[in-house]
Amino acid sequence: MKTHVKALVVGGGAVGTGIAYHLAKAGWDTMLVERDELTSGSTWHAAGLLPLFNMSYATTHIHKYSVDFYKSLEAETGLNAGFAVVGNLRMAQTDARMDEYMLYSSVAETAGVHHEFLTPEQVKARWPLIRTDDLKGALYHPQDGYINPADVTQAMAKGARQHGCTIERKIQVNAYRWTGSAWVVTCERMAEKGGNLVPSGEVFEITAEHVVTATGNHAQRTAKLLGIKIPAIPVEHQFIVMDQDPALVEWRKSNPEHPVIRDADAQSYVREERGGWILGVYERGAPARFDYGVPDSFRADLFQLDLERIEDQYAAMIHRIPSCEDSGLKDDFNGPICYTPDGNPLVGPAPGLRNMWLAEGFSFGITAAGGTGYYLAQLMTQGEAEIDMASLDPKRYGDWMTTEYAARKNEECYEHVYILHHPDEEREACRPLRTTPVYGRQKALGAQFGQVNGWERPNYFGPLDAPSNFDHDGRSFRRGAWWPYAVAEAKAIREGVGMIDASAFTKHLVRGPGATAFLDHFTCNKLPKVGRINLTYALTGAGTTRTEYTIVRLAEEEYYLVSAGAWTAYDADFLRKSAADFMAAQSTYVDIHDVTTQWGVFAVAGPKSREFLNTLVRDAEPSTVLSNKRFPWLSMRNIELGMCPVRAIRVAYTGELGWELHHPIEMQAYLFDQLMAAGQEFGLKLVGARAQNWLRQEKSYRAFGNELGRDATPLEADLPRFVDQGKDFHGKDAMNATGIRAKCVTVLIDGPQDADPWGREVLLVDGKKVGRLTSGGYSVAFGKQIGMGYVTPDLAVVGTKLKLRMMRQEWDAVVVEDSPYDPTNARIRIDG
Repeated sequence: MKTHVKALVVGGGAVGTGIAYHLAKAGWDTMLVERDELTSGSTWHAAGLLPLFNMSYATTHIHKYSVDFYKSLEAETGLNAGFAVVGNLRMAQTDARMDEYMLYSSVAETAGVHHEFLTPEQVKARWPLIRTDDLKGALYHPQDGYINPADVTQAMAKGARQHGCTIERKIQVNAYRWTGSAWVVTCERMAEKGGNLVPSGEVFEITAEHVVTATGNHAQRTAKLLGIKIPAIPVEHQFIVMDQDPALVEWRKSNPEHPVIRDADAQSYVREERGGWILGVYERGAPARFDYGVPDSFRADLFQLDLERIEDQYAAMIHRIPSCEDSGLKDDFNGPICYTPDGNPLVGPAPGLRNMWLAEGFSFGITAAGGTGYYLAQLMTQGEAEIDMASLDPKRYGDWMTTEYAARKNEECYEHVYILHHPDEEREACRPLRTTPVYGRQKALGAQFGQVNGWERPNYFGPLDAPSNFDHDGRSFRRGAWWPYAVAEAKAIREGVGMIDASAFTKHLVRGPGATAFLDHFTCNKLPKVGRINLTYALTGAGTTRTEYTIVRLAEEEYYLVSAGAWTAYDADFLRKSAADFMAAQSTYVDIHDVTTQWGVFAVAGPKSREFLNTLVRDAEPSTVLSNKRFPWLSMRNIELGMCPVRAIRVAYTGELGWELHHPIEMQAYLFDQLMAAGQEFGLKLVGARAQNWLRQEKSYRAFGNELGRDATPLEADLPRFVDQGKDFHGKDAMNATGIRAKCVTVLIDGPQDADPWGREVLLVDGKKVGRLTSGGYSVAFGKQIGMGYVTPDLAVVGTKLKLRMMRQEWDAVVVEDSPYDPTNARIRIDG
């Protein structure tokens, strides 16, 4: 057996074999080890469905690749992967469900996923066993279906071997040790004894440059071995197999197999199985299992069926397919399926570790296995994938995440598989958890909160007497109940003065004798002078955008870095690893501290913001302290507001005159009360994140995770003014070599009266896809819809007329100048 390899994959389920296949195909010397038999984890009891439906752009690409890839496996390996391309029929009982499908249609179109809409009459005509009198319509994917999980896993395993991969079974990993250049993995051969899998005592080591863990339900054991947190915990999933349905048997004598039938409003799916039906459900009350690890005695085992938990879905199945009512129960399955708090898998570099890659937490592992292998192999062998994988990165969860949080959120995620996926959805479990000192004050003033990186952050401020279900019941795929409140907030900043709680911003202090040299190489823009700020970007090795920073220079070798609040651990990991590399290469020292929780931030903006803050500032010459002469745009000053010391930064993400007030978090309640009292005279309005999102689009301010990401360079984001081509920086050569494949633009849209784009819509010319939105919303300045996104370079010209497809209709859109609101920044720079 080999003891030295380029890549070691730990875990022999569908995901692990998919990764091993693609790494071996890419030319890496690859080995896969599995503690039991291939497919012995969740793979063996999976239903094998291959749904293309997904609201995530990245996950949609992963699923699409898998479906296409599985169809090619037999030709390559000679093994039939058991793919039944019967299609997938997703039904809608409500108008809201149809709206969901229409929004999904936008995502699917941008990713090239074929789909069709059917009327109830068309469904009935094609599949008369399905009851349709209570349906509004259906979404149909003719190119997907279901597959035999064991067969496709074995086919990928054979393909991996054909590409040179070694696969070893009955080997358990017991320890990982990093040498500085490779992982030494301590393994032990396992043996069968009395139906159990036990250690044999044969211990050996495998040295690998890279390790990928794809350990499924055993993710918690993996986390302990690596000394990290992995919020992947299984949840019980039940499905039952029914006896033959005589009506179905008769139908199949002259007709093809039914598609997979998904009755989303009944939280269930149904597919044919040897003349009968399989019913699978995503019910409320399914418990998380193995919170702290899988017992050694649990192998290819199942839990006891809980029929009471799924009786509503069983009744709904009989309602939808009346002919099955007399079919008996033939078999049942209740097994563990891994979940994460947001339902997306954890794919990418492990936090704090080198050359350690995670592929954990797959709730739809069969669907994702092929695509995950493809894109993760790109990430590992080429440095980046062709799609932005940040939304799946394991570091989207920080160290604040606990086992209890993961277990409860995973249960919630499971029961939400078929609950309407509103774009403005905020799930309630495990909240509030991370709160600022003024959370209670904001709540009393009508705040309706969202959660970002565990933090409670106001999305908007609704009515003071709103019932507890106001936000939940007001969600929509169109304009929700929150919309008029966000409009009023946006107008307040444009016309008067508003205040946004931005305390969730990620904040790092970088200092030391090597700080300036490091940051100059780490980021692409010029570094600011002391007391000034710059917007800049850290790039990937492929030249695409890894992180956006506002850099404040506090001293010659001391910097305060501000980045997106959702990405604290993600940014911290890259910053620290990059600094470590720089220090090793340059024999210098850089000190990095995450100070996110030490500083609160209030962003005050609007034409009246200077006049308002002047009433609170304490200075020998208070009337000039906020003037352009003493406090110019894009600068930082230490000021005092009442008794609170404030690191004030003259910048506003909303595009108005304004300041970010960074303050000691322990003084936040005091500062908030002072600001609210002084603000009464000026009509100060509290503003949430949704209005801010609209306002920043009027200024064409790019957002990380939307316009900025690992699939586009800063030049493609049309930000050359923030790139200093006169210096050397990480990713520069790759950025320039990439060229301009697509270009970021801002568009104004003459859309419907009751809906705005969400940033997932396709852009068209003469019916042909030419780009997609990455952000969308409503512009109070222009009185119409607005969006930002990417188009082919030839169309990134002011005045270009496009079409935007929204709610299955095409709407006029036009490319406008960058920063269509106040393009000269006169309002931001105004003196006083």
